[in-house]
Amino acid sequence: MGSGKVIEAAVDALNRKLTRGFDGVAKFKIADAGAIIVDSSGARAGDDEADVTLTADRNTFQDILEGNLDPASAFMSGRLAVDGNIGTAMKLGSALS
Repeated sequence: MGSGKVIEAAVDALNRKLTRGFDGVAKFKIADAGAIIVDSSGARAGDDEADVTLTADRNTFQDILEGNLDPASAFMSGRLAVDGNIGTAMKLGSALS
């Protein structure tokens, strides 16, 4: 799957999972694919400034979105890097569950 398709599919999946309001700005950086911004308007492709940046490879990101990998476990095992406000990352995790 091309990087544009990866980002497009991830944006769709994130918007389906955003069941609660999210009042921060988070960025997902998917290795070799691009970046996604999540804010109060939902998810969209973009590389804007964010309160927190979460970085992972495609497989890790997909496993998290599909519910096969807990984000905290991914972080603890080194598969997910978090840079910035951890509180915002936790709020995002709650909004996506």
